[in-house]
Amino acid sequence: MFNRLLIVCIGNICRSPTAEYLFRQRLATRDIQLSSAGLGALAGHPMDATALQLLAEHDIDGTLHRARQLTPAMLRGADLVLGMEKSHVAAMTRLAPEASGKIFLLDKWLQGRDIPDPYRQQRVAFEHVYGTIAQGVESWLRYL
Repeated sequence: MFNRLLIVCIGNICRSPTAEYLFRQRLATRDIQLSSAGLGALAGHPMDATALQLLAEHDIDGTLHRARQLTPAMLRGADLVLGMEKSHVAAMTRLAPEASGKIFLLDKWLQGRDIPDPYRQQRVAFEHVYGTIAQGVESWLRYL
């Protein structure tokens, strides 16, 4: 049983908070702790404005999010950790090798692909990434 889910990307202002808030919406009735962090987080920053806008358009409020730097303790404390890219999975495994058995790609159950970083790109890139993240979130629900 997964009680503590951690989602990770680089800056923790676009992809991982989007996934975190999508999981929050889908798992609202479940007792699962959801959080996100970044390998190179823009600590303390709010979610990217375009990512926030896309969530709002789907009736999800992400305004309380503040980016956090990933630590080995976060990886050890989570029951399941989901990264956006294969390189993120590798970096997390190096950061906390003892957690490697619970670190996976968000896209694991689909095509096992990297979810690209939309940071500083046009809205169309954010829309594509939002759709890919939403599919990844849906694919994990049956296992949670």
